Amino acid sequence: MQIAFDALPLIGAHMTGIGYCEAGQIEALSRLYPDDSFTMQFFSGRDVETKLRRLTPYVRDNMQPNWAKASGYLYRLVSNFLPISYAGYFGKEADVTHFFNYIVPPGVAGKKIVTVHDMVYKTFPETVRGRTRYMLETGLRRSMKRANCIVTDSEFSKEEIIRYFPRYADKIRVVYCGVDSERFHPVTDTGSIKAVQEKFEIDREYFLYLGTVEPRKNLERLIDAYAMFSKREDMPPYLVLAGGKGWLDSGIYRKVQELHLKEQVKFTAYVPEEDICPLMCGALAFVFPSIYEGFGLPPLEAMACGVPVLTTHAASLPEVVGDDAVVVDPYKAEAIADGLEKLYTDRALRERLKEVGLKRAAMFTWENSAKQLYAIYQEVCHDGTE
Repeated sequence: MQIAFDALPLIGAHMTGIGYCEAGQIEALSRLYPDDSFTMQFFSGRDVETKLRRLTPYVRDNMQPNWAKASGYLYRLVSNFLPISYAGYFGKEADVTHFFNYIVPPGVAGKKIVTVHDMVYKTFPETVRGRTRYMLETGLRRSMKRANCIVTDSEFSKEEIIRYFPRYADKIRVVYCGVDSERFHPVTDTGSIKAVQEKFEIDREYFLYLGTVEPRKNLERLIDAYAMFSKREDMPPYLVLAGGKGWLDSGIYRKVQELHLKEQVKFTAYVPEEDICPLMCGALAFVFPSIYEGFGLPPLEAMACGVPVLTTHAASLPEVVGDDAVVVDPYKAEAIADGLEKLYTDRALRERLKEVGLKRAAMFTWENSAKQLYAIYQEVCHDGTE
């Protein structure tokens, strides 16, 4: 087969969860299926060399970039209203083209696959950036109609898509994400952990959140819970909130000020790739109190590092962590505080969660994910429809 991927999620300055999902899947696909031909397609009106450099880790003999000299932003904006052919830029050679970020443009040759990660713009529209919400409201229904198959990350997300778009239920397939064991693994070099801790001015034990600082991650309630927990301890661990600034995040920073926790809650901003694993491995526990996730990869990544996890029973998270984490009610700060205290005071629990977490994370591999995707590509190529 000739398989094309929309490379937009891979060429930005900072990779997001969608980008990591695509990266894991396409790297495994090109490695597992050397006899097939893969291309990474992207628009670029400028900075082509920078974008090509960001795609370098995925280039192989059977995986090459293919770029069109045009503004991707303008194409996505205008093609949302006018049927400007995608094949006019990238040709008609591909048997399958996979779009990982919700939208299938008009005029794509061959079979079309789209990944729809979640329905957060429907369920919690107030947490989604206006421009993104507008593009999805105006384009997603047409996108799913164009697609031969809709891929999503969890059974929870499948049910969410069916709830809002029941007519496309037969098109939906679940493909779980994987954990990159080269990026996330137990670190035995205490020196590298200490160096990262010093870099971020962490001089005692800490709970770690790693992800975008935004409302649907439930960080204001986590801060409330941490305030309750910290009053119970003479020298509580820090709460380290690591990640880039997100949409509507001002209330999160304001909450820390209001509760007089500036010395105990640390914000690191965006964490460089090389610092993520040692920062995670040095944590007492990883906390991920999100109220909505299409998959929820960070808890699994923490498990792969041998770090105990606290998360919630919301959305797809129970599907991901199983019985191998402390699971709490995301809407009750007291429950989150009790979970923090349990992890802090119960060493035996932490050791057990480290052990079972490693086994849980090992169940989710990009190889398994890629094999499921490849079966879908074969399915749509042989179903006889356009």
